[in-house]
Amino acid sequence: MNWRWRCPGYEELRAAREIVMPYIAVRDPERCLQCGTCDEIVACAGTGLSACIGCGACVLVCPEGALQLVEAPRLAKVTVQVDGKPAAVPERTSVKEALEGLGYSVATLPGEPALSTACGSGGCWSCAVEVDGVTKPACTTAVREGMTINTRRAAQNIPKRGVMLFSGPAGIPYVEAACFTLGCNFRCPQCSNWSITFRGNAEALTPQEAARRTTLMRKTIEANWTLITGGECTLNRPWLVQLIAHLRKLNPHPNFRVIVDTNGSLLTHDYVDELVAAGMSDIAIDLKGLRSSTFRRITGVADEKLADRYRDTAWEAARYVIRNYGDRISHVFNIPYNKGLISLNELNQIGMKLHNMNPSVHVSVIAYKGAFRREHMPPPGFKEMEKAHAILRGVGLSNVFAQTMEGLIQPSGAFLPTQGPAYEAAMMDEGLVGR
Repeated sequence: MNWRWRCPGYEELRAAREIVMPYIAVRDPERCLQCGTCDEIVACAGTGLSACIGCGACVLVCPEGALQLVEAPRLAKVTVQVDGKPAAVPERTSVKEALEGLGYSVATLPGEPALSTACGSGGCWSCAVEVDGVTKPACTTAVREGMTINTRRAAQNIPKRGVMLFSGPAGIPYVEAACFTLGCNFRCPQCSNWSITFRGNAEALTPQEAARRTTLMRKTIEANWTLITGGECTLNRPWLVQLIAHLRKLNPHPNFRVIVDTNGSLLTHDYVDELVAAGMSDIAIDLKGLRSSTFRRITGVADEKLADRYRDTAWEAARYVIRNYGDRISHVFNIPYNKGLISLNELNQIGMKLHNMNPSVHVSVIAYKGAFRREHMPPPGFKEMEKAHAILRGVGLSNVFAQTMEGLIQPSGAFLPTQGPAYEAAMMDEGLVGR
């Protein structure tokens, strides 16, 4: 079978297509392990040749890469109403594909004057439109005969986003109340949160409801901070800003902290300003490399220009936070380390760049272990992490932490085992977040 295949991460390439070609997902039986992931966490409009709309959400989430998109032209059309006008669109396609085929602009970067389709899994709801009077994600919603689509009204409604809430045992034992947002603009092959990142079928909440549930969880376990992570929490900007504002209203005491954990790829200056104004007290920004090849290797973003834009935006966000909010909000910059992903030489260069911004900035180098599509990638050993820690300290950075498989190496070189109150206290006090 002559499959015309596109690898995971195809969304960023769609802007280059002049013609919208419908696709369907096809399973490779030799690679499929029947793990059930595509059935359990994908917001799928239908499976099989007669129902698949080719949204690609299942392709993104399959750990084995056993699902591929192949061209499958639609012979029949359905009639829909789009912004008050009738239009004939191909059957068994997503609302997003239908809109793109009708000439609507589709963007991969939120904030651009177009329908944003950054995650492609139906989790972030950045592409939300109003369908028959109900707000739905355009990327995973199937068109049908007689459907009414309004592309303008959804922006006036209260935003929604898929979220999952955890307290304590969410892989981050020192975080008491965590709000995990669904959807991400990266395609990291070693993503440790992949079952959340690419999930599309969780309940979508308004900022008010997410804040209410998170606050209830926080009060139940008597925590004094909330982590907003993902996935990539910055994808749906109105939702995130409103969530933080509502958290502040529901938790007015001065010691309450709102921590935003982000890859930084979308954090423009005005976005950072808006998050701080809403009530963000801490921010953790991932800096996934200096070199374009390294950044693409870690993030899985295939398009070089898009990857470079994401990387440069994250670095500029780091510089902006240090320069403008150094004394107002706590901040830490996370650097991934695994010799299969990034070299010690590049780690040294990253350290020097951060040192030039502020030698006392908090830096956390994190041991990346195998997961998702790189599950067999061995984690760095303790000695490797000690060396990475020493390299960053060697460039003059005074506040370097190393998160190893065994525990935390502090700036002084002292070691705290993962289990124990001292470790948890250090992670909370420094606002450190592991990915």
